[in-house]
Amino acid sequence: MFDVLLIGGGVAGVSCALILGSAHKKSFVTNKKIGIITHQKASSLQDALFNNAYGIPAGKLGSEILTESTDHLAQTYPHIVQIPDEKVIKVEGTSGDFTVTTNKASYKTRAIVVAIGSSNLFGIEGLEHYIEPHRKALPEKNRIQLKNNDHLVADGIYVAGTLAGWRSQLAIAAGSGASVATDLLTLWNNGIETHSHDSIRK
Repeated sequence: MFDVLLIGGGVAGVSCALILGSAHKKSFVTNKKIGIITHQKASSLQDALFNNAYGIPAGKLGSEILTESTDHLAQTYPHIVQIPDEKVIKVEGTSGDFTVTTNKASYKTRAIVVAIGSSNLFGIEGLEHYIEPHRKALPEKNRIQLKNNDHLVADGIYVAGTLAGWRSQLAIAAGSGASVATDLLTLWNNGIETHSHDSIRK
């Protein structure tokens, strides 16, 4: 049983995982089991080139970021369970007891974070009734988002990145994933606001 299972190995999903991973020394996170399904084949980063993203050298390829980010996660926070090469096809259950089914296996989790792209080819059974037109994309692009209130779709279900209704900018998607992570940390901390920073002074 995962405490949270992140769906998507792109910017928002891995950003969320990195923040959660960095909080592992906090008493309310120590025993949490966190997983991420790092399916990346449909990521818009596959064709991206970055010259305008904070902290990323000009000319960086999105395909490189995809590989480097999951490597970074594995090396820095190895306690985060990475599940590669699986595509989620179904979500069922309720908060505290979800079953996430992929093309290869199924997993139990108390909460989920959906962090895949905003393509209208979205195909996760059990979440279709949350779909609505993307509010910040041009109508002719046929983008979608999941109905949410500050990333919360329903009890135990979060959405991050462009699927949460944000514009397709790396910095925005990363911030969205980080925001969801801090919401989860706050939830696990009995509702007391929290976040996770590293410092050279510690």
